[in-house]
Amino acid sequence: MRYLDISEIKAFESRKRVRLINCLTGHKSANLVGTQNSQGASNLSIVSSAVHIGADPALMGIVFRPDSSPRHTLNNIRQTKICTLNHISEELVIKGHQTSARYPENISEFDEVQLTPEELNDFKAPFVKESKLKIALKLVREIDIVENGTHFLIFAIEGVYFPQDILEEDGHLNLYKINTASITGLDGYSSPKKLGRLTYAKPGTFSNWLKE
Repeated sequence: MRYLDISEIKAFESRKRVRLINCLTGHKSANLVGTQNSQGASNLSIVSSAVHIGADPALMGIVFRPDSSPRHTLNNIRQTKICTLNHISEELVIKGHQTSARYPENISEFDEVQLTPEELNDFKAPFVKESKLKIALKLVREIDIVENGTHFLIFAIEGVYFPQDILEEDGHLNLYKINTASITGLDGYSSPKKLGRLTYAKPGTFSNWLKE
């Protein structure tokens, strides 16, 4: 087994080092963040840093990179205090990845990658019509991470849209039915393989696979 200490990693060429470190957390969620600024101009950007924070209250967090260079999505959220989070399915991977290109602020990524902005229930941030799982988010707090200049934004979940048939009786969402993709590192995309669900873990005995 290969071992790299941090001094060896730091000696890597910068992009190689970034790719390596980004792979260490394994498969990550693949989502598109939809926003609009206070003038109504829309923006769409891919993120792989969305995390569950808690279920009651229902909270989610997203890490945004330093705003030493223009961050249109981050700026829009600061202005309007809302955004949407939209799952990237296998069919949307190429279009979703393209939103990571550095388009000028006056150019909407929706138009450039040929995805459709959608307003639902008067929520004033655009959803991605083609996405099969969409979440309305309201900003609760922004935490500046001084160690590297990134920003951790905490959101309250205001509502969620998904096909009825992926909701199982116990509340579990069967994301395999909507082909939700995942990201590894900066640019590796995959389709998760279903292994199954396990029974509730208790001390002294291993869980069993649930029958489906």
